[in-house]
Amino acid sequence: MAAPPIPTTLLLRVVLSCRKLTAQVTNPITDSIITLSSSTEPEFAAQYRAKLNRFPRSHNFIDHKISSKIGGKVCQRLRDIGVKEVKIDVEEELVRPVFQRRVVAPLFVAVQEGGVRVVGAQKLPKLL
Repeated sequence: MAAPPIPTTLLLRVVLSCRKLTAQVTNPITDSIITLSSSTEPEFAAQYRAKLNRFPRSHNFIDHKISSKIGGKVCQRLRDIGVKEVKIDVEEELVRPVFQRRVVAPLFVAVQEGGVRVVGAQKLPKLL
């Protein structure tokens, strides 16, 4: 039995907390996850421990570098399965506070630089 075809419009969702960043690509019709990448993967463990033990203490463990690496991993996994385009929910991204958008923006940039088009990213304001 052949695998079902991948739909043409996939949704890239980003879940962000103070300790974890997860980027998942889902099928909007069935809400099934096609691929995902998270800051809890083993390659990010050393960076997490370094931020956990620093002084003065901070409750924000995710920065733009980790976000960019997660975007690169998502992009690579999407290219491996033949996806060339994903879309984002622009309204959901605009509701985020600015300090969270500054962390999420490099993820979208990394996905686009990797060769997967992010539909809707051009509508987001440019952040320094």
